[in-house]
Amino acid sequence: MFVSDRNVSAQLHVPEKVGDRVVAQAHSRELVEQGWRASRKSLPAAYLVGYLLGLRALKVGVSSAVLYTGVRAFIPGSRIAAVVAGARDAGLDVPASEDALPDESRLRGDHVAEYAKALRDSGLYEQRFSGYVKSGFDPSDYPKLVEEVKAKLKGAMAS
Repeated sequence: MFVSDRNVSAQLHVPEKVGDRVVAQAHSRELVEQGWRASRKSLPAAYLVGYLLGLRALKVGVSSAVLYTGVRAFIPGSRIAAVVAGARDAGLDVPASEDALPDESRLRGDHVAEYAKALRDSGLYEQRFSGYVKSGFDPSDYPKLVEEVKAKLKGAMAS
């Protein structure tokens, strides 16, 4: 799992004698193909990356995984935790405490939508959400977008 300045990516490895083999991977750029118009490094994007990774893992016959973050610490409620939540929601068995995973409302982006609504009538809205304003995306639609993209990912993996 890796979070860069712009994207989130995650891989599922299987250990072998000659070295680890990648059996499934997902990247937040892939979300754009399914209609994602928001930040590719946000907590909801991380959740969807985990969801896609979980779907792909199940498709190749992997039903469980153990999180390895390397030198990065696992921080409860973080984007790493959101990837785990997404993989679990897809059906992949990943051990993690429910308390460590982000709330469902944060995974949907409710916090972004509420913040956008609170700033809408102030001059700060255009400043804080300038990228979204330029692209024509209304950040108050975050929860709807998450559900739409999640459904498309599930549909794409079913075929």
